[in-house]
Amino acid sequence: MRPADRRPAVSPVPAPLALSLVVPVYDEAENIVPTLRRVAGAGLPPHELLVVYDKDEDTTLPVLARHEAEFPFARAVKNRRGRGALNAIRTGFDEARGEGVVVVMADLADDLAALGPMLEEFRRGADVVCGSRYMRGGEQRGGPRLKGLMSRTAGLSLHWLTGLPTHDVTNSFKLYRRSLLSEIDIESTGGFEIGMEITVKAFALGRRIAEVPSIWTDRSQGESRFDLRRWLPRYVGWYLYALRTRFGGRASREG
Repeated sequence: MRPADRRPAVSPVPAPLALSLVVPVYDEAENIVPTLRRVAGAGLPPHELLVVYDKDEDTTLPVLARHEAEFPFARAVKNRRGRGALNAIRTGFDEARGEGVVVVMADLADDLAALGPMLEEFRRGADVVCGSRYMRGGEQRGGPRLKGLMSRTAGLSLHWLTGLPTHDVTNSFKLYRRSLLSEIDIESTGGFEIGMEITVKAFALGRRIAEVPSIWTDRSQGESRFDLRRWLPRYVGWYLYALRTRFGGRASREG
């Protein structure tokens, strides 16, 4: 009788991931399960979802733990760069394993039905794909009127003045090529303006940018932490960066 084969079992190689979804959270107990169910029903290619939290007592975490078996693609990631939405997003970028990385809010505001068309543009070679509220087929439902007016004005004016290939540069709902994220020196210090920074810098580098229509819907559960007065100057800074890059050849916000 031949001796039994005692070679150690070979661990299976994890399947490559097409997509990483980064979801920054702050006490999103009411929203996280509906968000995960929308992701599960979106017909996405192999993917992971990173729930990035600031504090160990975040109310999102026990809810996520109770539904672990239902959503095996989701995992909690502690924000190790410092508290706040910006650092949560950057931690998600650090941890992402997918070829594409998309930022999704846990408040059900983003249009997950747009992910399919966004991935199609990504497969055609786009390095940034913007979900756009302000192109034909896009829409913004609810939210503060002043915030919406300023966002629309910024997006449309940059598109027409600089040729930036999106009508909605301020929207956080964007799909990025992960290799691009490693090339860009992120300078944002506030919050969600990071999406605008990456887009205008990618444009300055000559990278391909595309957009697809998406519908943004104001949250129905929980409280928004978007502080217009605090973050507006940072959006203005990247708006001026885009103008200087287009008309003055400057690649820095300084000077």
